[in-house]
Amino acid sequence: MTDSQAPEKATNPLAPAPAGARTAADVVTPELVAQLTKGVAGSGRTANHTPFTGEKLADLPESTPEDVAEAFERARAAQHAWAATPVRQRAAVLLRFHDLVLARQAEVLDLIQLETGKARLHAHEEVLAVAVAARHYGRKAPSYLRPKRHTGAVPTLTRVTELRHPRGVVGQIAPWNYPLELSVGDALPAFVAGNAVVMKPDTETSLTALWARDLLIEAGLPAGVFQVVIGDGPVVGPEVVRHADYVSFTGSTRTGREVAQGAAARLVGVSLELGGKNAMLVLEDADIEKAAAGAVRACFSSAGQLCISIERLYVHESIADAFVERFAARTTAMRLGTSLAYGADMGSLVGERQLKAVAGHVEEAVAKGAKVLAGGAARPDVGPYFYEPTILDGVEAPMAVCTEETFGPVVSIYRFKTEDEAIERANATPYGLNSSVWTKDGRRGRAIAARLRTGTVNVNEGYAPAYGSAQSPMGGMKDSGLGRRHGSEGILKYTEAQTVAHQRLLPMAPSLGMDDEKYAAFMSRSLRAMKALRLR
Repeated sequence: MTDSQAPEKATNPLAPAPAGARTAADVVTPELVAQLTKGVAGSGRTANHTPFTGEKLADLPESTPEDVAEAFERARAAQHAWAATPVRQRAAVLLRFHDLVLARQAEVLDLIQLETGKARLHAHEEVLAVAVAARHYGRKAPSYLRPKRHTGAVPTLTRVTELRHPRGVVGQIAPWNYPLELSVGDALPAFVAGNAVVMKPDTETSLTALWARDLLIEAGLPAGVFQVVIGDGPVVGPEVVRHADYVSFTGSTRTGREVAQGAAARLVGVSLELGGKNAMLVLEDADIEKAAAGAVRACFSSAGQLCISIERLYVHESIADAFVERFAARTTAMRLGTSLAYGADMGSLVGERQLKAVAGHVEEAVAKGAKVLAGGAARPDVGPYFYEPTILDGVEAPMAVCTEETFGPVVSIYRFKTEDEAIERANATPYGLNSSVWTKDGRRGRAIAARLRTGTVNVNEGYAPAYGSAQSPMGGMKDSGLGRRHGSEGILKYTEAQTVAHQRLLPMAPSLGMDDEKYAAFMSRSLRAMKALRLR
Protein backbone atom coordinates (compact mmCIF):
# COMPACT_ATOMS: atom_id res chain seq x y z
CA MET A 1 0.00 0.00 0.00
CA THR A 2 1.36 3.41 -0.95
CA ASP A 3 1.21 6.50 1.22
CA SER A 4 -1.47 7.95 -1.04
CA GLN A 5 -3.65 4.91 -0.33
CA ALA A 6 -3.34 5.14 3.46
CA PRO A 7 -6.54 6.26 5.26
CA GLU A 8 -6.51 9.79 6.63
CA LYS A 9 -6.47 9.96 10.41
CA ALA A 10 -9.26 12.51 10.44
CA THR A 11 -11.67 10.03 8.84
CA ASN A 12 -10.41 6.89 10.56
CA PRO A 13 -13.03 5.72 13.09
CA LEU A 14 -10.46 3.37 14.64
CA ALA A 15 -8.04 6.11 15.76
CA PRO A 16 -7.75 6.22 19.57
CA ALA A 17 -8.71 9.25 21.63
CA PRO A 18 -5.90 11.05 23.48
CA ALA A 19 -4.14 8.91 26.10
CA GLY A 20 -5.62 9.15 29.55
CA ALA A 21 -8.96 10.44 28.29
CA ARG A 22 -10.38 7.33 26.63
CA THR A 23 -13.50 5.55 27.79
CA ALA A 24 -15.39 2.65 26.24
CA ALA A 25 -17.68 5.13 24.52
CA ASP A 26 -14.69 6.94 23.04
CA VAL A 27 -13.27 3.73 21.60
CA VAL A 28 -16.33 1.70 20.58
CA THR A 29 -18.22 4.29 18.56
CA PRO A 30 -21.23 3.57 16.31
CA GLU A 31 -19.01 4.41 13.33
CA LEU A 32 -16.43 1.85 14.40
CA VAL A 33 -19.02 -0.89 14.92
CA ALA A 34 -20.60 -0.17 11.53
CA GLN A 35 -17.21 -0.34 9.80
CA LEU A 36 -16.09 -3.54 11.47
CA THR A 37 -19.37 -5.44 11.05
CA LYS A 38 -19.74 -4.58 7.37
CA GLY A 39 -20.31 -7.80 5.46
CA VAL A 40 -20.75 -9.98 8.58
CA ALA A 41 -23.47 -12.57 8.06
CA GLY A 42 -26.17 -12.08 10.68
CA SER A 43 -29.96 -12.09 10.63
CA GLY A 44 -30.31 -11.39 14.36
CA ARG A 45 -28.68 -9.13 16.93
CA THR A 46 -26.51 -9.88 19.94
CA ALA A 47 -24.22 -7.83 22.18
CA ASN A 48 -20.85 -7.91 23.89
CA HIS A 49 -19.75 -6.34 27.18
CA THR A 50 -16.64 -5.05 28.91
CA PRO A 51 -15.40 -6.91 32.00
CA PHE A 52 -14.11 -3.63 33.43
CA THR A 53 -17.66 -2.48 34.24
CA GLY A 54 -20.02 -5.16 32.94
CA GLU A 55 -21.58 -2.61 30.60
CA LYS A 56 -22.54 -3.29 26.98
CA LEU A 57 -19.95 -2.36 24.39
CA ALA A 58 -21.78 -2.89 21.12
CA ASP A 59 -24.71 -4.47 19.31
CA LEU A 60 -23.47 -7.08 16.84
CA PRO A 61 -24.97 -9.21 14.05
CA GLU A 62 -25.98 -12.68 15.22
CA SER A 63 -25.55 -15.48 12.69
CA THR A 64 -28.08 -18.24 12.13
CA PRO A 65 -27.23 -21.66 10.69
CA GLU A 66 -28.38 -20.32 7.33
CA ASP A 67 -26.02 -17.36 7.69
CA VAL A 68 -23.14 -19.74 8.37
CA ALA A 69 -23.93 -21.72 5.24
CA GLU A 70 -24.02 -18.53 3.18
CA ALA A 71 -20.67 -17.40 4.65
CA PHE A 72 -19.10 -20.67 3.52
CA GLU A 73 -20.59 -20.23 0.05
CA ARG A 74 -19.06 -16.75 -0.25
CA ALA A 75 -15.72 -18.02 1.04
CA ARG A 76 -15.66 -20.90 -1.48
CA ALA A 77 -16.47 -18.53 -4.32
CA ALA A 78 -13.54 -16.29 -3.38
CA GLN A 79 -11.07 -19.05 -2.48
CA HIS A 80 -10.39 -20.31 -6.01
CA ALA A 81 -8.98 -17.01 -7.27
CA TRP A 82 -7.03 -16.54 -4.03
CA ALA A 83 -5.46 -20.01 -4.34
CA ALA A 84 -4.46 -19.16 -7.91
CA THR A 85 -2.63 -16.04 -6.70
CA PRO A 86 1.16 -16.66 -6.56
CA VAL A 87 2.29 -17.54 -3.06
CA ARG A 88 4.71 -14.61 -2.88
CA GLN A 89 1.84 -12.21 -3.51
CA ARG A 90 -0.19 -13.89 -0.77
CA ALA A 91 2.82 -13.67 1.55
CA ALA A 92 3.19 -9.96 0.79
CA VAL A 93 -0.27 -9.39 2.29
CA LEU A 94 1.00 -10.78 5.60
CA LEU A 95 4.05 -8.55 5.56
CA ARG A 96 1.91 -5.46 4.95
CA PHE A 97 -0.41 -6.62 7.73
CA HIS A 98 2.62 -6.92 10.04
CA ASP A 99 3.44 -3.26 9.49
CA LEU A 100 -0.15 -2.10 9.91
CA VAL A 101 -0.58 -3.99 13.20
CA LEU A 102 2.52 -2.41 14.70
CA ALA A 103 1.69 1.06 13.38
CA ARG A 104 -1.90 1.00 14.63
CA GLN A 105 -1.51 -1.12 17.73
CA ALA A 106 -3.06 1.52 20.01
CA GLU A 107 -6.42 0.86 18.36
CA VAL A 108 -6.44 -2.85 19.00
CA LEU A 109 -4.88 -2.58 22.46
CA ASP A 110 -7.93 -0.55 23.51
CA LEU A 111 -10.29 -3.15 22.01
CA ILE A 112 -8.47 -6.10 23.60
CA GLN A 113 -8.53 -4.43 26.99
CA LEU A 114 -12.18 -3.47 26.77
CA GLU A 115 -13.29 -6.90 25.56
CA THR A 116 -11.13 -9.08 27.84
CA GLY A 117 -10.35 -6.85 30.83
CA LYS A 118 -6.59 -7.39 30.42
CA ALA A 119 -3.85 -5.10 31.61
CA ARG A 120 -2.36 -3.27 28.62
CA LEU A 121 1.02 -4.99 28.80
CA HIS A 122 -0.71 -8.37 28.56
CA ALA A 123 -2.77 -7.14 25.61
CA HIS A 124 0.49 -6.10 23.97
CA GLU A 125 1.65 -9.73 24.07
CA GLU A 126 -1.02 -10.42 21.47
CA VAL A 127 0.26 -7.65 19.20
CA LEU A 128 3.76 -9.08 19.43
CA ALA A 129 2.61 -12.64 18.76
CA VAL A 130 0.56 -11.68 15.70
CA ALA A 131 3.37 -9.56 14.28
CA VAL A 132 5.83 -12.43 14.75
CA ALA A 133 3.49 -14.90 13.02
CA ALA A 134 2.84 -12.49 10.14
CA ARG A 135 6.56 -11.90 9.63
CA HIS A 136 7.44 -15.58 9.87
CA TYR A 137 4.86 -16.85 7.40
CA GLY A 138 5.29 -13.78 5.22
CA ARG A 139 8.94 -14.74 4.81
CA LYS A 140 8.86 -18.53 5.04
CA ALA A 141 5.60 -19.54 3.35
CA PRO A 142 7.11 -19.77 -0.16
CA SER A 143 9.73 -22.26 1.03
CA TYR A 144 7.24 -24.23 3.17
CA LEU A 145 4.87 -24.56 0.20
CA ARG A 146 7.23 -24.94 -2.74
CA PRO A 147 7.22 -28.24 -4.69
CA LYS A 148 9.73 -30.70 -3.26
CA ARG A 149 11.67 -33.35 -5.16
CA HIS A 150 11.98 -36.82 -3.62
CA THR A 151 13.83 -39.97 -4.58
CA GLY A 152 11.53 -42.12 -6.69
CA ALA A 153 10.86 -45.84 -6.58
CA VAL A 154 13.61 -46.41 -9.17
CA PRO A 155 16.26 -43.65 -9.23
CA THR A 156 16.55 -41.84 -12.60
CA LEU A 157 13.53 -43.76 -13.92
CA THR A 158 11.00 -42.37 -11.44
CA ARG A 159 10.81 -38.64 -10.85
CA VAL A 160 8.70 -37.68 -7.80
CA THR A 161 7.44 -34.26 -6.78
CA GLU A 162 5.46 -33.41 -3.66
CA LEU A 163 2.92 -30.61 -4.13
CA ARG A 164 0.94 -28.74 -1.51
CA HIS A 165 -2.65 -27.68 -2.23
CA PRO A 166 -4.89 -25.59 0.03
CA ARG A 167 -7.64 -27.54 1.75
CA GLY A 168 -10.31 -25.06 0.68
CA VAL A 169 -12.27 -23.27 3.39
CA VAL A 170 -10.98 -23.55 6.94
CA GLY A 171 -13.50 -23.31 9.75
CA GLN A 172 -11.95 -21.60 12.76
CA ILE A 173 -13.47 -21.41 16.24
CA ALA A 174 -11.51 -18.90 18.33
CA PRO A 175 -11.67 -18.32 22.12
CA TRP A 176 -12.19 -15.16 24.15
CA ASN A 177 -8.97 -15.11 26.14
CA TYR A 178 -6.57 -14.06 23.35
CA PRO A 179 -8.96 -12.54 20.81
CA LEU A 180 -6.27 -11.21 18.43
CA GLU A 181 -3.56 -13.86 18.57
CA LEU A 182 -5.85 -16.91 18.72
CA SER A 183 -8.09 -15.60 15.96
CA VAL A 184 -6.10 -13.94 13.19
CA GLY A 185 -2.79 -15.34 14.44
CA ASP A 186 -4.00 -18.84 13.60
CA ALA A 187 -5.68 -17.74 10.38
CA LEU A 188 -2.55 -16.17 8.81
CA PRO A 189 -0.88 -19.45 7.77
CA ALA A 190 -4.23 -20.70 6.42
CA PHE A 191 -4.54 -17.61 4.23
CA VAL A 192 -1.01 -17.69 2.88
CA ALA A 193 -1.44 -21.39 2.08
CA GLY A 194 -4.28 -20.36 -0.27
CA ASN A 195 -7.31 -21.11 1.88
CA ALA A 196 -10.33 -19.03 2.76
CA VAL A 197 -11.40 -18.87 6.42
CA VAL A 198 -14.79 -18.72 8.08
CA MET A 199 -14.10 -17.66 11.66
CA LYS A 200 -16.36 -17.82 14.66
CA PRO A 201 -14.86 -15.62 17.38
CA ASP A 202 -16.33 -15.54 20.86
CA THR A 203 -19.19 -13.04 20.89
CA GLU A 204 -17.71 -11.11 23.82
CA THR A 205 -14.45 -10.49 21.93
CA SER A 206 -15.71 -10.21 18.36
CA LEU A 207 -14.67 -6.59 17.83
CA THR A 208 -10.98 -7.48 18.16
CA ALA A 209 -11.26 -10.24 15.54
CA LEU A 210 -13.26 -7.95 13.26
CA TRP A 211 -10.60 -5.24 13.61
CA ALA A 212 -7.98 -7.74 12.46
CA ARG A 213 -10.16 -8.70 9.48
CA ASP A 214 -10.55 -5.04 8.55
CA LEU A 215 -6.79 -4.53 8.70
CA LEU A 216 -6.05 -7.65 6.62
CA ILE A 217 -8.40 -6.42 3.92
CA GLU A 218 -6.58 -3.08 3.99
CA ALA A 219 -3.33 -5.03 3.59
CA GLY A 220 -4.68 -6.62 0.40
CA LEU A 221 -6.58 -9.75 1.44
CA PRO A 222 -9.72 -10.19 -0.69
CA ALA A 223 -12.72 -9.53 1.56
CA GLY A 224 -14.55 -12.68 0.47
CA VAL A 225 -11.68 -14.88 1.60
CA PHE A 226 -12.20 -13.92 5.27
CA GLN A 227 -15.74 -14.45 6.57
CA VAL A 228 -16.82 -13.94 10.20
CA VAL A 229 -19.90 -15.43 11.85
CA ILE A 230 -21.00 -14.45 15.36
CA GLY A 231 -23.32 -16.24 17.74
CA ASP A 232 -23.82 -18.70 20.56
CA GLY A 233 -21.17 -21.41 20.56
CA PRO A 234 -23.50 -24.44 20.77
CA VAL A 235 -25.53 -23.05 17.83
CA VAL A 236 -22.93 -21.58 15.48
CA GLY A 237 -19.91 -23.77 16.34
CA PRO A 238 -21.34 -27.08 15.06
CA GLU A 239 -22.42 -25.36 11.86
CA VAL A 240 -18.86 -24.18 11.24
CA VAL A 241 -17.63 -27.75 11.76
CA ARG A 242 -20.39 -29.08 9.47
CA HIS A 243 -19.30 -26.99 6.48
CA ALA A 244 -15.51 -26.73 6.87
CA ASP A 245 -12.83 -28.53 4.85
CA TYR A 246 -10.57 -28.34 7.91
CA VAL A 247 -11.27 -27.22 11.48
CA SER A 248 -9.05 -25.16 13.78
CA PHE A 249 -10.24 -24.95 17.40
CA THR A 250 -8.82 -23.43 20.56
CA GLY A 251 -10.75 -23.86 23.79
CA SER A 252 -11.68 -26.34 26.50
CA THR A 253 -10.87 -30.03 26.33
CA ARG A 254 -14.55 -30.92 26.71
CA THR A 255 -15.62 -28.84 23.73
CA GLY A 256 -12.54 -29.93 21.79
CA ARG A 257 -13.68 -33.54 22.00
CA GLU A 258 -17.05 -32.55 20.52
CA VAL A 259 -15.36 -30.63 17.71
CA ALA A 260 -13.09 -33.59 16.98
CA GLN A 261 -16.08 -35.96 16.83
CA GLY A 262 -17.90 -33.66 14.40
CA ALA A 263 -14.86 -33.38 12.16
CA ALA A 264 -14.19 -37.13 12.30
CA ALA A 265 -17.74 -37.89 11.21
CA ARG A 266 -17.05 -35.90 8.02
CA LEU A 267 -13.48 -37.21 7.61
CA VAL A 268 -11.98 -33.72 7.67
CA GLY A 269 -8.82 -32.77 9.53
CA VAL A 270 -8.76 -30.89 12.79
CA SER A 271 -6.23 -29.14 15.02
CA LEU A 272 -7.03 -28.55 18.69
CA GLU A 273 -5.29 -26.52 21.37
CA LEU A 274 -7.07 -27.37 24.60
CA GLY A 275 -6.65 -27.05 28.38
CA GLY A 276 -3.62 -27.25 30.61
CA LYS A 277 -2.59 -27.68 34.23
CA ASN A 278 0.92 -26.42 33.68
CA ALA A 279 3.77 -26.95 36.11
CA MET A 280 6.83 -24.87 36.97
CA LEU A 281 9.83 -26.55 38.60
CA VAL A 282 12.19 -24.42 40.70
CA LEU A 283 15.35 -26.44 41.37
CA GLU A 284 17.64 -26.01 44.35
CA ASP A 285 20.24 -24.11 42.30
CA ALA A 286 17.79 -21.61 40.79
CA ASP A 287 18.25 -17.86 41.14
CA ILE A 288 15.47 -17.27 43.68
CA GLU A 289 14.87 -13.60 42.83
CA LYS A 290 14.64 -14.26 39.10
CA ALA A 291 12.45 -17.32 39.65
CA ALA A 292 10.07 -15.35 41.89
CA ALA A 293 9.77 -12.57 39.33
CA GLY A 294 9.31 -15.12 36.56
CA ALA A 295 6.61 -16.91 38.51
CA VAL A 296 4.57 -13.69 38.67
CA ARG A 297 4.69 -13.46 34.87
CA ALA A 298 4.06 -17.17 34.41
CA CYS A 299 1.08 -17.38 36.78
CA PHE A 300 -0.73 -14.05 36.51
CA SER A 301 -0.39 -12.76 32.95
CA SER A 302 -3.87 -12.07 31.57
CA ALA A 303 -5.17 -12.84 35.08
CA GLY A 304 -4.18 -16.48 34.57
CA GLN A 305 -6.64 -16.83 31.69
CA LEU A 306 -4.00 -18.30 29.44
CA CYS A 307 -3.84 -21.95 28.39
CA ILE A 308 -0.06 -22.03 28.89
CA SER A 309 0.09 -20.17 32.22
CA ILE A 310 1.39 -21.90 35.35
CA GLU A 311 -1.04 -23.29 37.93
CA ARG A 312 1.26 -25.76 39.77
CA LEU A 313 4.55 -24.57 41.26
CA TYR A 314 7.01 -27.24 42.47
CA VAL A 315 9.88 -25.84 44.58
CA HIS A 316 12.82 -27.74 46.05
CA GLU A 317 12.41 -27.99 49.80
CA SER A 318 15.83 -26.44 50.49
CA ILE A 319 14.81 -23.10 48.98
CA ALA A 320 11.04 -23.25 49.31
CA ASP A 321 10.68 -20.86 52.24
CA ALA A 322 12.94 -18.23 50.70
CA PHE A 323 11.26 -18.53 47.32
CA VAL A 324 7.73 -18.38 48.71
CA GLU A 325 8.57 -15.29 50.76
CA ARG A 326 9.81 -13.41 47.70
CA PHE A 327 7.05 -14.69 45.42
CA ALA A 328 4.31 -13.76 47.90
CA ALA A 329 5.78 -10.28 48.39
CA ARG A 330 5.84 -9.65 44.65
CA THR A 331 2.32 -11.01 44.25
CA THR A 332 0.88 -8.90 47.06
CA ALA A 333 2.44 -5.79 45.54
CA MET A 334 0.76 -6.27 42.15
CA ARG A 335 -1.43 -3.38 40.98
CA LEU A 336 -4.91 -4.07 39.63
CA GLY A 337 -6.45 -1.59 37.22
CA THR A 338 -8.89 -0.76 34.44
CA SER A 339 -7.04 2.05 32.69
CA LEU A 340 -6.59 2.00 28.92
CA ALA A 341 -2.91 2.73 29.50
CA TYR A 342 0.20 0.93 30.66
CA GLY A 343 0.79 0.68 34.41
CA ALA A 344 -1.49 -2.01 35.87
CA ASP A 345 0.12 -5.37 36.65
CA MET A 346 -3.07 -7.37 36.20
CA GLY A 347 -6.56 -6.87 34.86
CA SER A 348 -9.93 -8.49 35.30
CA LEU A 349 -11.40 -11.92 34.83
CA VAL A 350 -13.59 -12.04 31.76
CA GLY A 351 -16.96 -12.37 33.44
CA GLU A 352 -19.16 -13.63 36.26
CA ARG A 353 -18.89 -17.29 35.28
CA GLN A 354 -15.11 -17.18 35.40
CA LEU A 355 -15.13 -15.27 38.69
CA LYS A 356 -17.38 -17.91 40.29
CA ALA A 357 -15.17 -20.74 39.02
CA VAL A 358 -11.97 -19.16 40.38
CA ALA A 359 -13.51 -18.20 43.72
CA GLY A 360 -15.03 -21.68 44.02
CA HIS A 361 -11.65 -23.38 43.60
CA VAL A 362 -10.06 -21.19 46.25
CA GLU A 363 -12.93 -21.45 48.73
CA GLU A 364 -13.11 -25.24 48.43
CA ALA A 365 -9.35 -25.59 48.91
CA VAL A 366 -9.37 -23.37 52.00
CA ALA A 367 -12.33 -25.27 53.46
CA LYS A 368 -10.36 -28.51 53.08
CA GLY A 369 -7.22 -27.17 54.74
CA ALA A 370 -5.25 -25.17 52.19
CA LYS A 371 -3.63 -21.91 53.30
CA VAL A 372 -3.79 -18.61 51.42
CA LEU A 373 -0.32 -17.04 51.20
CA ALA A 374 -1.38 -14.08 49.05
CA GLY A 375 -4.63 -12.80 47.59
CA GLY A 376 -7.65 -15.05 47.88
CA ALA A 377 -10.44 -12.50 47.49
CA ALA A 378 -12.58 -10.81 44.86
CA ARG A 379 -12.06 -7.09 44.33
CA PRO A 380 -15.39 -5.48 43.41
CA ASP A 381 -13.92 -2.14 44.43
CA VAL A 382 -11.78 -2.30 41.28
CA GLY A 383 -14.31 -3.91 38.95
CA PRO A 384 -17.13 -6.47 39.05
CA TYR A 385 -14.99 -9.45 37.99
CA PHE A 386 -11.60 -8.66 39.53
CA TYR A 387 -9.94 -11.31 41.68
CA GLU A 388 -6.65 -10.92 43.50
CA PRO A 389 -3.59 -12.87 42.30
CA THR A 390 -3.60 -15.80 44.70
CA ILE A 391 -1.02 -18.24 46.08
CA LEU A 392 -2.18 -21.39 47.90
CA ASP A 393 -0.13 -23.75 50.06
CA GLY A 394 -1.10 -27.13 51.43
CA VAL A 395 -3.13 -28.10 48.38
CA GLU A 396 -3.87 -31.81 48.07
CA ALA A 397 -6.18 -34.11 46.12
CA PRO A 398 -9.16 -34.24 45.97
CA MET A 399 -9.24 -30.43 46.03
CA ALA A 400 -10.40 -29.28 42.58
CA VAL A 401 -7.61 -26.72 42.35
CA CYS A 402 -5.10 -29.58 42.63
CA THR A 403 -6.05 -31.32 39.40
CA GLU A 404 -8.59 -29.26 37.45
CA GLU A 405 -7.74 -26.27 35.27
CA THR A 406 -8.64 -23.11 37.20
CA PHE A 407 -8.00 -20.67 34.36
CA GLY A 408 -7.54 -17.76 36.69
CA PRO A 409 -4.91 -16.01 38.84
CA VAL A 410 -4.41 -18.91 41.25
CA VAL A 411 -1.30 -21.03 41.75
CA SER A 412 -0.57 -23.82 44.25
CA ILE A 413 2.82 -24.38 45.89
CA TYR A 414 4.23 -27.92 46.26
CA ARG A 415 7.59 -28.89 47.78
CA PHE A 416 9.79 -31.69 46.46
CA LYS A 417 12.98 -33.48 47.54
CA THR A 418 14.45 -34.99 44.38
CA GLU A 419 14.57 -34.14 40.70
CA ASP A 420 12.88 -37.42 39.76
CA GLU A 421 10.05 -36.73 42.20
CA ALA A 422 9.44 -33.28 40.72
CA ILE A 423 9.34 -34.64 37.17
CA GLU A 424 7.01 -37.47 38.11
CA ARG A 425 4.58 -35.13 39.88
CA ALA A 426 4.69 -32.56 37.08
CA ASN A 427 3.80 -35.30 34.57
CA ALA A 428 1.01 -36.73 36.75
CA THR A 429 -1.82 -34.95 34.94
CA PRO A 430 -4.03 -35.72 31.94
CA TYR A 431 -2.83 -32.45 30.41
CA GLY A 432 0.43 -31.77 28.57
CA LEU A 433 0.53 -28.24 27.18
CA ASN A 434 3.36 -26.22 28.73
CA SER A 435 5.90 -26.39 31.57
CA SER A 436 8.78 -24.41 33.00
CA VAL A 437 12.13 -25.28 34.63
CA TRP A 438 14.32 -22.88 36.63
CA THR A 439 18.00 -23.62 37.23
CA LYS A 440 21.39 -21.96 36.83
CA ASP A 441 22.60 -25.04 34.94
CA GLY A 442 21.25 -24.72 31.41
CA ARG A 443 22.29 -28.23 30.40
CA ARG A 444 20.50 -29.70 33.40
CA GLY A 445 17.42 -27.62 32.65
CA ARG A 446 17.25 -28.83 29.06
CA ALA A 447 17.73 -32.45 30.16
CA ILE A 448 14.81 -32.16 32.58
CA ALA A 449 12.75 -30.43 29.88
CA ALA A 450 13.16 -33.47 27.64
CA ARG A 451 11.57 -35.64 30.35
CA LEU A 452 8.49 -33.46 30.79
CA ARG A 453 5.44 -34.58 28.80
CA THR A 454 4.34 -31.21 27.50
CA GLY A 455 4.32 -29.73 24.01
CA THR A 456 6.49 -26.80 25.07
CA VAL A 457 8.99 -26.37 27.91
CA ASN A 458 10.68 -23.11 28.88
CA VAL A 459 13.93 -23.01 30.85
CA ASN A 460 14.23 -19.92 33.09
CA GLU A 461 11.00 -18.36 31.82
CA GLY A 462 7.33 -19.24 32.01
CA TYR A 463 5.88 -19.45 28.51
CA ALA A 464 6.95 -16.60 26.22
CA PRO A 465 10.22 -17.95 24.73
CA ALA A 466 8.71 -21.17 23.39
CA TYR A 467 5.52 -19.52 22.20
CA GLY A 468 7.39 -16.64 20.58
CA SER A 469 9.75 -18.94 18.66
CA ALA A 470 7.57 -19.04 15.56
CA GLN A 471 9.78 -21.45 13.60
CA SER A 472 9.17 -24.15 16.22
CA PRO A 473 5.91 -26.08 16.73
CA MET A 474 3.62 -25.22 19.64
CA GLY A 475 0.79 -27.41 20.91
CA GLY A 476 -0.25 -29.99 23.46
CA MET A 477 0.25 -33.63 24.34
CA LYS A 478 -2.34 -35.91 25.95
CA ASP A 479 -5.65 -34.13 26.72
CA SER A 480 -4.16 -30.76 25.74
CA GLY A 481 -4.85 -31.22 22.07
CA LEU A 482 -3.94 -32.40 18.59
CA GLY A 483 -1.70 -30.78 16.01
CA ARG A 484 0.57 -27.78 16.28
CA ARG A 485 0.64 -24.09 15.44
CA HIS A 486 3.80 -22.29 14.27
CA GLY A 487 6.65 -23.58 12.12
CA SER A 488 6.14 -25.91 9.19
CA GLU A 489 3.42 -27.88 10.98
CA GLY A 490 1.46 -24.69 11.56
CA ILE A 491 1.04 -24.09 7.83
CA LEU A 492 1.25 -27.56 6.29
CA LYS A 493 -1.77 -28.68 8.32
CA TYR A 494 -3.81 -26.29 6.17
CA THR A 495 -2.70 -28.10 2.99
CA GLU A 496 -3.27 -31.41 1.24
CA ALA A 497 -0.10 -33.21 0.15
CA GLN A 498 -0.08 -34.58 -3.39
CA THR A 499 2.59 -36.88 -4.82
CA VAL A 500 3.20 -36.70 -8.57
CA ALA A 501 5.34 -39.60 -9.84
CA HIS A 502 6.58 -39.44 -13.43
CA GLN A 503 7.86 -42.77 -14.73
CA ARG A 504 10.38 -42.40 -17.56
CA LEU A 505 12.11 -44.69 -20.12
CA LEU A 506 10.98 -48.04 -18.64
CA PRO A 507 7.68 -49.08 -17.08
CA MET A 508 7.28 -50.52 -13.59
CA ALA A 509 6.65 -53.92 -15.16
CA PRO A 510 8.52 -56.63 -17.08
CA SER A 511 10.19 -55.14 -20.17
CA LEU A 512 13.20 -55.52 -22.49
CA GLY A 513 12.34 -59.16 -23.02
CA MET A 514 12.21 -60.09 -19.32
CA ASP A 515 9.56 -62.52 -18.17
CA ASP A 516 7.92 -62.20 -14.77
CA GLU A 517 10.55 -64.28 -12.97
CA LYS A 518 13.49 -62.36 -14.45
CA TYR A 519 11.77 -59.05 -13.70
CA ALA A 520 11.23 -60.06 -10.04
CA ALA A 521 14.89 -61.11 -9.75
CA PHE A 522 16.05 -57.86 -11.39
CA MET A 523 13.99 -55.74 -8.99
CA SER A 524 15.23 -57.71 -5.98
CA ARG A 525 18.86 -57.12 -7.03
CA SER A 526 18.04 -53.43 -7.52
CA LEU A 527 16.66 -53.11 -3.98
CA ARG A 528 19.80 -54.72 -2.54
CA ALA A 529 21.95 -52.32 -4.57
CA MET A 530 19.96 -49.31 -3.38
CA LYS A 531 20.44 -50.36 0.24
CA ALA A 532 24.19 -50.80 -0.34
CA LEU A 533 24.32 -47.32 -1.88
CA ARG A 534 22.49 -45.97 1.19
CA LEU A 535 19.63 -44.61 -0.87
CA ARG A 536 16.66 -43.54 1.20
